[in-house]
Amino acid sequence: MTDTTNANVPHVDQKAKDAYFTASQGQLIWTRFKKQKAAMVGAWVLIILIISGIFAPFLTPYDPTIAGRDKTYQNGAPQMPQFCDDNGCSARPFIYTYERQRSIKTNFRWVTTIDTDKRRYLQFFVKGSEYSIFGISGSTHLFGVDSGQIHIFGTDSTGKDILSRTLHAINTSMAVGTIGVFIAFVLALIIGGISGYYGGWLDSFLQMITDAVRTVPAIPLFMALAAFIPDTWSAEERFFFISIILGFIGWPTLARRVRTHLLTERNQEYVLAAKLCGASPSHIIRKHLLPSFTSYIIVDLVISFPYMVLSETALSFIGLGLKDPVNSLGVMLQNVTSADVLLNYQWYFIPVIFFIVLVMAFVFVGDGLRDAADPYGDTKK
Repeated sequence: MTDTTNANVPHVDQKAKDAYFTASQGQLIWTRFKKQKAAMVGAWVLIILIISGIFAPFLTPYDPTIAGRDKTYQNGAPQMPQFCDDNGCSARPFIYTYERQRSIKTNFRWVTTIDTDKRRYLQFFVKGSEYSIFGISGSTHLFGVDSGQIHIFGTDSTGKDILSRTLHAINTSMAVGTIGVFIAFVLALIIGGISGYYGGWLDSFLQMITDAVRTVPAIPLFMALAAFIPDTWSAEERFFFISIILGFIGWPTLARRVRTHLLTERNQEYVLAAKLCGASPSHIIRKHLLPSFTSYIIVDLVISFPYMVLSETALSFIGLGLKDPVNSLGVMLQNVTSADVLLNYQWYFIPVIFFIVLVMAFVFVGDGLRDAADPYGDTKK
């Protein structure tokens, strides 16, 4: 009887080799990317944060604006559900009832009294404030309590739920970054493509503009723009204005890379063949030159996101960007600058943790994509 255990091994290896040599550029990048554990962890964390931001109205129990505040629990500490206490255990998680009042003994500061005999049980899919996701209206929230309110991350000085504000802030900061990256991406492809394809005096002129934009200092620019923005502007108008400005000052780096690639590729045989076939310059750039380094453009876009988020956060933090009632990570970080918060209300720093995790996830994914897009990455040891 013939042993066929290893008979198919060469055949399997040959199939793997054929699949490797016939794979598309995207498939090769994905294969290399999957081998990097840090990048995969960062990708999953990033996906979870983005989904949490998009579906924040459903995942969080309350409206993050002043309309959803808890007037009886201002600067309240986090309320963590539990199953057991001195009175016994419960199959359902619960929190205690909190009573807050001002005391003359503490110079009329708020004093929290915990009533351990009054439990409030956690419930799922409860009715609450109205919201809209992708144009679909709803009022069901993932969790709540049978009476009163629950604040897992605590509340701020006005009684607004920090968990609700944090997840909505992630969505806002990502939206600002997306708009900014999209504007920068379009400008970079247009300016870099024209400059690299035509060269000559047009290239010199466009590079003068690129250098001028690169040398503009961001902080003084936004200080001037902050003085220009009227106080009558709504939160939405300020939001789109900040996004557009971030996009208009963020395109030079990618434009330079597009230009450099096109300068080296425009004299290749396939470009000459396209010209001889009567293809227009715009067709050659869009259909032949730009797709030849699509992977690098994608990597640049991913890497640009954390810088856009950092820019929005920094500007909002120093008061030059978004402001209340908009919920963004930068706006929330404004609340942690006082010594009173540092000493008494440490839960204000919870959004800082989310901000750090979001930026680090982008960095890990960007580094992973950069290595995966390197055609010589497999040969580096």
